[in-house]
Amino acid sequence: MKRLIVYLLEIILCFVIQTSTFHYFELADVMPNLLLILVVSNAYMRGRLTGLSIGFFSGLLIDLIFGDVIGLSALLYMVIGYFIGFTNKIYSNDDYTLPIVFVAISDLVYGFFYYIVEFLLRGRLNFLFYFSRIILPEMIYTIAASVIFYKLFHMINNHLDRKINEED
Repeated sequence: MKRLIVYLLEIILCFVIQTSTFHYFELADVMPNLLLILVVSNAYMRGRLTGLSIGFFSGLLIDLIFGDVIGLSALLYMVIGYFIGFTNKIYSNDDYTLPIVFVAISDLVYGFFYYIVEFLLRGRLNFLFYFSRIILPEMIYTIAASVIFYKLFHMINNHLDRKINEED
């Protein structure tokens, strides 16, 4: 129950920080995707079901507030969380490079599929422009932010593990 409450607080806090505070830190008209970092971090540390759940609720929150299509971000985050959850089998408590690589891959996949649904199906075919102006800068900025935020999510996860093990 504690873990569920912490996950909900993480989703809400990351959403609020991403939508309100990071507008002041925009570079090249993009912001880091904190909710994607949250989904990838927890999926990597906890597994498929956690990644799927956090991805669904994070994406649904984005869709309800900003989305043109309800369910698009929820579906993309959910799929990313599920597939990154498979990497839980190779999770190492002291490895910080592999999750950052997973964040980069996930942001690239998210940007590509978001382009397909939102732009390509509407006849906007200039993928190289979208890639160079949106996908690549957001991916670089998200990678830079993931260095800090993954460490924070990792510390929260380890603290929760210790608290739950002490209660058992």
